[in-house]
Amino acid sequence: MSEQTILLNITDGVATLTFNRPDKRNAMNDAMRAQYIETLERISADKTIRALVLTGAGKGFCAGGDIAGMEKRLDEPQGTVAFNGWTRQLRVHYAVNLLHKLTIPTIAAVNGPAAGLGADLAMSCDFVVAGDSASFTWSYIHRGLVPDGGGLYFLPRRTGLVRAKELIFSGRTVDAKEALQTGIADRLSPQELLLEDAVRWADELSRGSHVALALSKTLLNESFEMTAEQVFAKGSQAQGICYTSDFHRDSVKAFLAKSAARAKG
Repeated sequence: MSEQTILLNITDGVATLTFNRPDKRNAMNDAMRAQYIETLERISADKTIRALVLTGAGKGFCAGGDIAGMEKRLDEPQGTVAFNGWTRQLRVHYAVNLLHKLTIPTIAAVNGPAAGLGADLAMSCDFVVAGDSASFTWSYIHRGLVPDGGGLYFLPRRTGLVRAKELIFSGRTVDAKEALQTGIADRLSPQELLLEDAVRWADELSRGSHVALALSKTLLNESFEMTAEQVFAKGSQAQGICYTSDFHRDSVKAFLAKSAARAKG
């Protein structure tokens, strides 16, 4: 039986995905990535799940890629390194897209160090809540690598281009307070309340129409790559769908009934 490196708990429509290799600071190897992808696919298919929180077991959020995998790569025949790396990257980017394109709110509850791929995973979420022990580092430069888990795309959208360059070029570590100041994190939380706060926020963000939320998130994710006219056009199409939703019809009827009652009163 394989080690359970990804844990999933679903309570009242909010899913909590936990990276579960605490002895390795939740560094991700190929087996863990496979479980992570399988879990995200399950979440995507489950319409009862309204929001997702990512966190790590133990003292770390995710230490990035497992160094043992990097060591193994050094021993591969030179002629296979590039192709094997390319196929592995396809899996990495598939996982990144699965998380990014979920049509529900996603929150990273960063409970400790998020390094390399771990920092990228946090940035792939809609929101980031940082605990007292949280830190972030795009340490790829120290291994002669570029950010490959979405950081090149997501980080400059959070911090601005110049700050993203500085963090990636230096590979330095950012603590929780600086993360909040620079836009890497959206909220800070006491360590003992971190997961509770993240789950509560996820619940609050996902109480509205799931149709309107899914369409709004999808359009917002694409908006930087579209012209204003394209956003307006897609927004019009999305609104047409919203007009037909049960949530819209029921909420309008309830509002009208309340207005009529107030008028009579």
